[in-house]
Amino acid sequence: MFSRKSFSLLRRGLGLLPKLSSFVGFICCSVLVLQFSLGAEDKLVIMSPHWEGIEREFDRNFKAWYKSKTGHDVQLDWIDQGGSSSDFRFIEAEFKRVPEGIGIDLFFGGGTDNYMKLAEMGLLRSFKLPEEELNRIPKEIYGIPVYDSQYRWYGAALSSFGIMHNEFLRQRLKLPEVKTWQDLTQPGLLGKIGAADPRESGSAHMIYEIILQGYGWQKGFALITQLGANVRSFSAGSNAIPKDVVKGQVIYGMAIDFYAYAQIAVAGKEKIKFVIPPDAAVVSPDSIAILVGAENLEVAKEFVAFTLSDAAQKLWVLPNGDPEGPKWPGGLNRASVIPALYDKLGERCVVPNPFTRNLTPIQYDAEKGGIRWDIVSDLIGTLVIENHKNLVRAWKAINKTEDLQKRAAAIQILGEVPITEDEAMRLSETEWKKSDFRNRKLKEWGQFSREKFRRAQKTVK
Repeated sequence: MFSRKSFSLLRRGLGLLPKLSSFVGFICCSVLVLQFSLGAEDKLVIMSPHWEGIEREFDRNFKAWYKSKTGHDVQLDWIDQGGSSSDFRFIEAEFKRVPEGIGIDLFFGGGTDNYMKLAEMGLLRSFKLPEEELNRIPKEIYGIPVYDSQYRWYGAALSSFGIMHNEFLRQRLKLPEVKTWQDLTQPGLLGKIGAADPRESGSAHMIYEIILQGYGWQKGFALITQLGANVRSFSAGSNAIPKDVVKGQVIYGMAIDFYAYAQIAVAGKEKIKFVIPPDAAVVSPDSIAILVGAENLEVAKEFVAFTLSDAAQKLWVLPNGDPEGPKWPGGLNRASVIPALYDKLGERCVVPNPFTRNLTPIQYDAEKGGIRWDIVSDLIGTLVIENHKNLVRAWKAINKTEDLQKRAAAIQILGEVPITEDEAMRLSETEWKKSDFRNRKLKEWGQFSREKFRRAQKTVK
């Protein structure tokens, strides 16, 4: 391509050829314009915690869809900070620094709680789908909204949360069958459970929040603490857990459904199992939204529309061998937000229809979950994860005792929480954004947890 300097020199030379200058100049300018138009393409910047398979499939298929619709090429830039919770914190921090826009057009992936918080902060741009498209999507599923009433975010897929296990190794090691969250607290499962840090993983956080809402604040934290004592180690991302289950590094894993289904597709239904615990079941949207100040607004709208089209929704539910399905090995294994699509595709779907599954989900309060998101993650991080060695030591001592009365007393101590649910809600709406206050409380809670583990262990001596 010509530089500005070379073009200027060319024009100067053409001045020596007055009879040809206008014609040759026209040809040269036409070449420049043509080269510029061929090199130009539309752009979209997406913040997403989605794994590689989803990004590859949506990147490839959207480019083709966009080209056929607009005649333009489009370049997609995918950004991730390590998980949906990390992505949310990054977006929040960047908007504090640059309120008018942060150079990111879309947030794609993660549960509704983070999207509700961003909407409440005024950081999401409303975009209403055409009525014909919108009417295909139910407003809610099992009491949870599938899209925002002001159209600031949409559920792009549906997720459920449960327990996957390596059935081959479970039988070989003669370990118990696990069907509920409570089952994961059995003493014989010490070191055999995989789980993720809720401060880093949004799907991990959702599992803990579901348990808290299903069991209640006090009983829920007691269950999480005992379950946490059986965890081998806490990973930063929840995507590592299903792989650990398949490899046999852990026998049981707390997982979002599509991670489990992806491993089942590779390893086989006989080896890997997945159950949605009936004691606290939730089906939740995995969402998408346009951020305020999106520089590529029209392209962002097209991506949202594409994501909720039949073409994109089929990528979630069809196997990679299907002509309309994904090319990624093993498929994407997500549930569609369009009920009619299951009737249309029938047995071609590899993911169960969430709208007809025999579930009795809890009445999950997404607004409550969003408000207390940070403080719940911090409580679990401080009480269970950061003091995990002390917790495991106390748990081992408790399960060695044959005195049932002492054991019950020690377990009660183990499940103590430093604040009530009402206090957690109040702090979340007032003090928790103040770093000095938060750091002081985290230090107090760390000391609280170490002390209660010592008391629990002393109780059974």
